[in-house]
Amino acid sequence: MRYLGIEYAMRRPPELDAGFIPFHAWAEAFLEGAAHPFSVAIEREDAQISVFRSFLRGDDHAEANARYLERFVKFLLWAVGGFRVYLAGCERYARAICDAYTQTGARAFDVGFMRTVYERPVEVIVADPARFPAARESTRAIGGHLEGCRIGFDAGGSDRKVSAVIDGAVVYSEEVEWAPKTARDPRYQFDGIVAAFRSAAAHMPRVDAIGVSSAGVFIGNSPMVSSLFLSVPEAFREDVKTIYDRAAREIGENVPIVVANDGDVTALAGSLSLGEGAVMGVAMGTSEAAGYVTPEGHVLGWFNELAFAPVDLNEQAARDEWSGDIGVGCKYFSQEAVAKLAPAAGIAPDERGNAETLKRVQKLAAQGDPGALAIFRTIGAYLGHTIPLYARFYPLRHLLVLGRVASGAGGEAIVSECRRVLDEAYPALANAVRVTLPDEGTRRVGQSIAAASLPRR
Repeated sequence: MRYLGIEYAMRRPPELDAGFIPFHAWAEAFLEGAAHPFSVAIEREDAQISVFRSFLRGDDHAEANARYLERFVKFLLWAVGGFRVYLAGCERYARAICDAYTQTGARAFDVGFMRTVYERPVEVIVADPARFPAARESTRAIGGHLEGCRIGFDAGGSDRKVSAVIDGAVVYSEEVEWAPKTARDPRYQFDGIVAAFRSAAAHMPRVDAIGVSSAGVFIGNSPMVSSLFLSVPEAFREDVKTIYDRAAREIGENVPIVVANDGDVTALAGSLSLGEGAVMGVAMGTSEAAGYVTPEGHVLGWFNELAFAPVDLNEQAARDEWSGDIGVGCKYFSQEAVAKLAPAAGIAPDERGNAETLKRVQKLAAQGDPGALAIFRTIGAYLGHTIPLYARFYPLRHLLVLGRVASGAGGEAIVSECRRVLDEAYPALANAVRVTLPDEGTRRVGQSIAAASLPRR
């Protein structure tokens, strides 16, 4: 196969998406002929800096250079998160990145998102290679505290899950559908959170701690950006930032609460269930939530917002309605992926939305419908071709697949096809990384249970 003058190989392509160009497979071929060093550093809170090195080809591959570097920087920004990007090497291409990352450039969404999270301007700087920033990273321990009576809450975009946990044993779990992404008044989300807390509290003699897994990016317990509050006007920003702390006070004035990104809690759930680190969790729900636990059982402090990181270079790929970009993870590992692929499988999407489309496709898959199963196999192929990309930046021993999309026969088809792709296309990685589909109960409420372990008493 050939893209932008670069020949690349892809075994076992996704059966319902012939145009798919895996970023990793193409990048590997591109880098075989690349010899011009290029460096990227990303600075985030507490003066932490992540540094990455790569290479570009000669100017006879100008279009391929520009495409590779733009997607490389985009991936790093959403993996790491930050407000300042340093670029060094091949100034011509670095300047193009600077032009894209402005309030009116091609990556205006990314700039606005990072500005909202860090509440400061975003800068992209062409740096002197001799004075390039040094890496400064730190990790931190997360979760693993299960003593006492705890509430674990998982706030998804189409359903919320809560568990009551006593000394590590789950005594109650429930899952309730809700629609936070369309609610303009944050009272809707607040009432739903409190109702879930109270439901779990009713099954325990007391509440010692509350842990929350929630979509979004957090500073402390404050959602700085979250799809759960997508329709809430800016005037309610302070109400949103305090929503979890206020909800905890409804249960008890001094009950400790810890809120973590759902991706990190996904990885924590995997690490707890497997008893070891080097785990990436990918939750396929309303969107893609990803997280990572190091071999030491710590989190990196990175964004891990891989829903917005590129995985497909096809320039005709489906566009994400929120970010405006194409080929990013949320269109491949979520309910959106199921809805996107349904027409190609001969299944009409449900006009009520992606959640209802997923239910329809899952029901058909359970009945052995070939089109429905092809949808899940296609998602599995996407994952198989994307794990090598993730493994470039996250040392992996396990990848745990969670979320509503992974329920039932569909989840089995996803993991089975993913393993076939790894075996045939990336055999070395297939031997190094175990792709795991937990049991049904863990798959559906695993994040809320892991969330319960977040706070110390």
